[in-house]
Amino acid sequence: MDYGKLAPGGRFWTILASCLPDTNGTLEMAERILIFDTTLRDGEQSPGASMNIEEKLRIARQLERLRVDVIEAGFPIASVGDFESVREVARHVRECSIAGLARARFEDIDRAWEALSGAADPRIHTFIATSPIHRRHKLGMDQDQVLEAAVAAVRRAVRYTANVEWSAEDAGRTELEFLSRIVEAVIAAGARTVNIPDTVGYTLPEEFGARIAWLMNHVDNIHEAVISVHCHNDLGLAVANSLAAVAHGARQVECTINGLGERAGNAALEEVVMALRTRHDHPAFNALETRIETTEIIRTSKLVSAITGFPVQPNKAIVGANAFAHESGIHQDGVLKEVTTYEIMTPESVGLATNRMVLGKHSGRHAFKERLKELGYELDDQQLDRSFRRFKGLADMKQELFDEDIRALVDDEVIREDDHYRLVKLHVVSGMQDTPMAAVGIQAGSETILEATRSGVGPIDAVFQAIHHLIPEAGEARLNLYQVSAVTGGLDAQAVVTVRLEQGARLVQGQGADNDVIVASARAFINALNKLVCRDHLPHNGV
Repeated sequence: MDYGKLAPGGRFWTILASCLPDTNGTLEMAERILIFDTTLRDGEQSPGASMNIEEKLRIARQLERLRVDVIEAGFPIASVGDFESVREVARHVRECSIAGLARARFEDIDRAWEALSGAADPRIHTFIATSPIHRRHKLGMDQDQVLEAAVAAVRRAVRYTANVEWSAEDAGRTELEFLSRIVEAVIAAGARTVNIPDTVGYTLPEEFGARIAWLMNHVDNIHEAVISVHCHNDLGLAVANSLAAVAHGARQVECTINGLGERAGNAALEEVVMALRTRHDHPAFNALETRIETTEIIRTSKLVSAITGFPVQPNKAIVGANAFAHESGIHQDGVLKEVTTYEIMTPESVGLATNRMVLGKHSGRHAFKERLKELGYELDDQQLDRSFRRFKGLADMKQELFDEDIRALVDDEVIREDDHYRLVKLHVVSGMQDTPMAAVGIQAGSETILEATRSGVGPIDAVFQAIHHLIPEAGEARLNLYQVSAVTGGLDAQAVVTVRLEQGARLVQGQGADNDVIVASARAFINALNKLVCRDHLPHNGV
């Protein structure tokens, strides 16, 4: 496989990256596995996970620090908001290729280029469905019509850039002969990345790997393009399928942070990357590498969770709270004697530092600012002032402050800085013999504080009833998820609350953090209501 002969299309087309010693002590060239992150596009298709431009830009900058190869920033024709998000990411992120999704339609491709043209390395990603069920029921097209549309789309895209990716939506259920024919045609038309998605998460690793191997052996011009895979997790096999594809010749993996995505989600970036790194001893992977800065994984995971309001389950691989925890006596004994008895990678390798007290109530603003820099935060003066005030308040109530406390506090403050409605007052009365009552004050923009008092079946319900009364434009928003998690251990731990609201066909999520779970709940509810009443809901499509 001569990847060195790939046609130029941007800085990341050089696949031969470095020399690494093999298991026999000789030198061989390491092939680059490109990491294509679609958190901002496919990840945002998770119900309730819509992000605004500022939030997308924060995540994109962190993905740049993570050193992903490609960021799929959105679907420009879907809405004005999506277009502007892609354009802003393209303008500000210079160390990654920036991709925009487009259907096999000229107006989609033209709009994508309009959004991407300011990028350092723009990529147009165009797609069309290829499986019999999609051709028949969704497109109403036969094989020849689909092939013609795919080739026309690629030819349109290469008028703008040589960095063109084409995807066969539902390739996992597409006839192999037709898949081979259309792949060969789009490569001949100029596609330099060809993506083979398991769009509905249907295939098993053995058969998906065999599908990639078939293409490698039956498409004459296959070595003129990078073969990519985009696997969904409907059967819990997205990572396994992606790795099977890599073992059979795929050299780009499309994935998301925390496995975020519609339905059961996508292949989790952190799992794919760490599997390739940890199992470098495996014959299929020992000559492969990514350029990912793995010590940024935890920070990226936490940022995406905080912005989307999707908490990471404690037993989630790599980034879950329990991923490096050992409770069993046998396990603890083994780890104390030799850490590799039960840890196949180090916590430090993914950016997880041991909890340690960093600051206290006597710490000053300068020390707080310096610690934020160490944690990777760059705040403006207003953000720093608000965060420092909350830090001092928290320090008065907690005996020990950990890095995780600071991250939760700052993320919570920055996430809601654009919220129109903000919590400014809360008083709750509740007890076994009392009717729960909540007095709430919120500020709407720069207007006078609005106040209301309401009762409920419990203190949280009373708070939500009062807030909902003060924001009547939320209409009949219904709470369908309420979740509480602790930032650290101990009775004085901060609480992070996630709520999900439903209004008709719309779902939004909000998140709030505070050492008082009722305050955190109020913050989360108001954050979700802001998204519901103040932000456009973006339509989506994709592979």
